[in-house]
Amino acid sequence: WPGNTSGSPRRKNCGTSGLPCLACWGCFSCLGVVSYFVDCSEGKVWLEVGDSSDFRVSEDGVVYTLRHLSLAAKEKALPIHDACLLSLQVKPSDATLTQRVPEILFPWHSVVVRGDGTLRRVKRDWVIPPINVPENSRGQFPEDLVRIRSDRDKNRMLRYSVTGPGADQPPTGIFIINPISGQLSVTKPLDREHISNFHLRAHAVDLNGNQVENPIDIVINVIDQNDNRPEFTHTIFNGSVPEGSKPGSFVMTVTAVDKDDPKTANGMLRYKILSQNPQSPSSNMFTINNKTGDIITVAAGLDREKVTQYTLIIQATDMEGNPTYGLSNTATTVIRITDVNDNPPEFTTDTFFGEVHENRVNVIVANLTVTDKDQPHTQAWSAVYRIIAGDPTGRFSIPTDPTTNEGLLTVVKPIDFELTRSFMLTVEAENEVTLARGIHLPRQSTATVSIRILDINESPEFSPNPKSIKLEEGLPAGSLLTTFTAQDPDRFMRQTVRYSKMYDPANWLEIDPVNGRISTIAILDRESPYVKNNLYNVTFMASDNGIPPASGTGTLQMYLMDINDNAPHVFPPEVEMCEKPDPNAINITASDPDLTPNAGPFAFELASRPSDVRRNWTLNRVNGEYAQLRLRISSLASGIYEIPIMITDSGNLPMSNTSYLRVKVCQCDHHGDCVDMERIIAAGLGTGAIIAILICIIILLVLVLLFVMWMKRRDKERQAKQLLIDPEDDVRDNILKYDEEGGGEEDQDYDLSQLQQPDALEPECVKVGIRRLDERPLHHDHQYPLRSAAPHPGDIGDFIHEGLKAADNDPTAPPYDSLLVFDYEGSGSTAGSLSSLHSSSSCGDQDYDYLGDWGPRFRKLADLYGGGDD
Repeated sequence: WPGNTSGSPRRKNCGTSGLPCLACWGCFSCLGVVSYFVDCSEGKVWLEVGDSSDFRVSEDGVVYTLRHLSLAAKEKALPIHDACLLSLQVKPSDATLTQRVPEILFPWHSVVVRGDGTLRRVKRDWVIPPINVPENSRGQFPEDLVRIRSDRDKNRMLRYSVTGPGADQPPTGIFIINPISGQLSVTKPLDREHISNFHLRAHAVDLNGNQVENPIDIVINVIDQNDNRPEFTHTIFNGSVPEGSKPGSFVMTVTAVDKDDPKTANGMLRYKILSQNPQSPSSNMFTINNKTGDIITVAAGLDREKVTQYTLIIQATDMEGNPTYGLSNTATTVIRITDVNDNPPEFTTDTFFGEVHENRVNVIVANLTVTDKDQPHTQAWSAVYRIIAGDPTGRFSIPTDPTTNEGLLTVVKPIDFELTRSFMLTVEAENEVTLARGIHLPRQSTATVSIRILDINESPEFSPNPKSIKLEEGLPAGSLLTTFTAQDPDRFMRQTVRYSKMYDPANWLEIDPVNGRISTIAILDRESPYVKNNLYNVTFMASDNGIPPASGTGTLQMYLMDINDNAPHVFPPEVEMCEKPDPNAINITASDPDLTPNAGPFAFELASRPSDVRRNWTLNRVNGEYAQLRLRISSLASGIYEIPIMITDSGNLPMSNTSYLRVKVCQCDHHGDCVDMERIIAAGLGTGAIIAILICIIILLVLVLLFVMWMKRRDKERQAKQLLIDPEDDVRDNILKYDEEGGGEEDQDYDLSQLQQPDALEPECVKVGIRRLDERPLHHDHQYPLRSAAPHPGDIGDFIHEGLKAADNDPTAPPYDSLLVFDYEGSGSTAGSLSSLHSSSSCGDQDYDYLGDWGPRFRKLADLYGGGDD
């Protein structure tokens, strides 16, 4: 068309239908041409070349040259709209307006004219517009999308194919192409939310598989539909806003998402509040930004003490909130009203009362209670108590009980009843955080506390305590030292104070119980082990006669000044020396418990007696503290030598003392040290050690002697008490415990008749008890002579012969051919009948009075059988 120099197709409307009618195309040398063939109802489409007399276009769209083209050496483009040699085929349709499947042509090769007049093909790319396919199509599948063809299919048979995701790559099989006709189709509905576009590549090959055309890229966009509802990110949204917030205060943001395309109305959401609960103090306390979802307050009056939280139902609608076509969803929003300090604490009463004993500390006097309408256990609720008047010396404090929020009025410093008998405090209560703007403390936040102090019997107090005095040691007993008294703080009580001594480790002092005068009962000695750093402490107690009595203690510190009351002693008390000393000098000094100047310097001198001391030894003074003892002779025999040395101190009244230096002379090795054996010999064994050893030996001998005597005595007792049977097995006068709970002898499978004594048998009755030696038999059927006592267990042969002799000499013995009873052990046996089988039978003719004569052991048995009918 004339004036079309852009290289793009010109369009004009066909009649009044508003549809474009394609008239001409530009250069198609690179990518091919996509043509929409629409017939204009007015007739054919005329094509012509503008501004050039060298070319013409036929009715079927073929471009021809009108003359031989001869150009310069350089290439020159022809004025046929980018000098393209192309074939534009426009096939008019019927008279009615119809739309056919779009067709994609592989780009052809452009032709340029060389300088020598020859033609050269060049390739030029052409961008193919994307194909739009709506998602969720309900049409018949496969559904045709576009036709792909090459203009070379006129001369040969071609095969078409597509590659890429959706065709031969996952997800496969969504798009298919007819290999002969090049018809590209979709096989099933598409889902934009799953895959929003597909990138395919079309190929054209001949029957031998040779590539005929370069592949072209085809982009298929899935057109969105409103098939997804909005989804809130949370089912329940939680937010908060302080009470008393002004209108327009931000509260929170709710968010919903829509899987549809957000660039279309399908994914554009709008928010609104459907309901509010509770509707107090207004039904519209909040509003929401319909685009962003921001919730803000629109009304005043948020009060946590009245409404603690609000519940809103929020709706999100797509299609920009269109209630007819849009899809909706809802969510719940919980808005919690947070507390601010808009309620000050208020005391429950104007005046509180309390009382406390004097001198008590850390004692709760009164509990101060307040009320606060703010949220419990928050800083806006927790109270802080402060004493603003009535306690200038800070004797009270008011900590807060974190559980009950009460103020615990506590005494922190002791109070003296004699000085102050009552307090009147003014207390103020505040919160841990300041009150909200515009809120002030009311009168109820201040209260008065009246405290009464109770008097108690206080302990007497020594003054000063401790009391220090300075005196010389050596004071005799009965010396008055000082007066140490105590005062009773209870000025309003008439009480008497008495004194006593509590702690006096050396027992040197006594105190007058009435006036507190302290005097000595022993001589004071600074060198006593109870004196530390010249100080001696004594504790006294003062007690009153109150109800209950109270007592206090005081300490007397005595600083004892030293006097020269201790004579010096030689030090060290023992030394060692070789028999042939080299050198033969020993350095010694003196020890004096006294202090300077009652100690050194010292004067050393050898005693004149015994006479051999000065003959064998010499003593030279080195200085005021040391002296040197030398041996006059060349050697001494091994042994112990005691050398008397007289030492005098330097006191105002000097004291002298003769002390003995113990010198052990021994044989020495080449180092000058005593040999061990010589040390032992020289040292000897002390008298005390010898006595201890002798005592141990004597004690050991005595123990051995006692043990031997006990063993002999035990053997004699065994021999004296020995019977035919072992004493432990003798059933006479023994109580045997069998640990049985049975019914007695009837439960045992014993032949008890063998234990019955022949002379004790009766026709119907068995005598129960123990027969004495002097008791005569009740029946005289068989009279056996008395046998002698049982012999020694070892002389059993004699016992048998005596029994045989007694039987032979018995005139009442039965003949030899008669039945003899061999189990009878004589009437002298202390073991009577052991059978109790017939103890319950009638034995009225038995006389058991003799049991009472057998002593206290048989008294119970005599009461049972000889006590008459009772």
